[in-house]
Amino acid sequence: MTDRYASFVQSAAGRALVKRLGLPDPPRLRRHHPGDPLLAGPALLGASTGGRLAEPVAKILTAAGVELADPAAPAEWAQDAPPARSHGDTPQRYGALLFDATGITDSTELRQLYDFFHPQARAVLPSGRVIVLGTPPQECPTPREATAQRALEGLVRSIGKEFGRGTTAQLVYVTRDASDAGTRTSLESTLRFLLSGRSAYVSGQVIRVGGGAASVPADWDRPLDGQVVLVTGAARGIGAALAKVLARDGAQVVALDIPAAGDALAAVANDIGGTAVQLDLTAPDAPTRLAEHLASRHGRVDVVVHNAGITRDKTLGRMDADRWDQVIDVNLSSQERINDVLLERELIPAGGRIISVSSIAGIAGNRGQTNYATSKAGVIGLVDSLAPALRERGISVNAVAPGFIETRLTARIPLVVREAGRRMNSLAQGGLPVDVAETIGWLAWPASGAVSGNVVRVCGQSLLGA
Repeated sequence: MTDRYASFVQSAAGRALVKRLGLPDPPRLRRHHPGDPLLAGPALLGASTGGRLAEPVAKILTAAGVELADPAAPAEWAQDAPPARSHGDTPQRYGALLFDATGITDSTELRQLYDFFHPQARAVLPSGRVIVLGTPPQECPTPREATAQRALEGLVRSIGKEFGRGTTAQLVYVTRDASDAGTRTSLESTLRFLLSGRSAYVSGQVIRVGGGAASVPADWDRPLDGQVVLVTGAARGIGAALAKVLARDGAQVVALDIPAAGDALAAVANDIGGTAVQLDLTAPDAPTRLAEHLASRHGRVDVVVHNAGITRDKTLGRMDADRWDQVIDVNLSSQERINDVLLERELIPAGGRIISVSSIAGIAGNRGQTNYATSKAGVIGLVDSLAPALRERGISVNAVAPGFIETRLTARIPLVVREAGRRMNSLAQGGLPVDVAETIGWLAWPASGAVSGNVVRVCGQSLLGA
């Protein structure tokens, strides 16, 4: 589906009209292409007094080929002053700003954030990245430190709405035991994802890293080499994009969908060199049949991506029982049944991943979608409850919650509602199926094992449920 308004804005006439009338200005987002560098410019790394992550982060960035800017270089880009010149007549500009805020233990020390970001507020390149690193408030030894660390969320979400031009902002809470090998590896995988074009439509998110085993891939360009990945609902839309991205990253993809979508499913599987499974997940014997297929063909499944989902929209007072039952069964109950069987038969090994697709409707609710919102909130509950239970088995559980994504389903939405969905986020545009796929791909990486219990919104920092 084409966003004609966004295309018009990129024209000379469109840019002039947007500027004159103050209309939404969707930036052109930097998305990932194999072989791309992580950033389009150098990164500026700052740290609070006593911060514990600046040194390991610097090592990660250097190993990933990111140029670290000299923090002493002048770059007075405050709103009320012209930019200083740091290299002859060329202003210093950055592909990313990163700040280690783990040393902030009191609200009075939050001033260090202002001192770092204020001079650089206009120094970030288009589609730049802002990342703040903190300590999980629940791990802080004093209420004052927990308060200060929780305050970081307001800063990051505001930056995501202020900096513009496709810049995204994230908060990464890293467990205090950052010396753990799994935590260090997952911090690297998280930074590689958030700095790259893979995270183009992810902004204003809080991600927690720590408490799990992780392994460094032999090749960061193919981090899923040797992994068997199941994708449900793979025949079209987000599912088809998922299958393609995961196969690109080296996975052997088992693409599953209902028999009625058999032709489209076969086309997806053939295109990526994967295998197709036609199965109605609501059938009583579906979990057993799926488990037997995976056991006989592959002996295991390293990553399970629960993407299959349906909508049957009506306001609650006009909704018949069948609409309610179908949505809950497909979107939530079938995931529980499949997880139960695969885990009971130990087909998901240590180092495995379970990733579910939720929705911002499950966070904010949505008129006419009580059944859908209930099912997607249930998916978040599934992640919350399974993550601690499976940590001892070395299996991570996460969810992504897409916002407005350009698919055949959103193409059916009435024009005015569709335009509102596209513009009501910090990036002023809808996302693409590949944006959801890239986020799930990162959570699937073996290097992301210490990222568990997270719900990551892929919504361009939507105003709904913000």
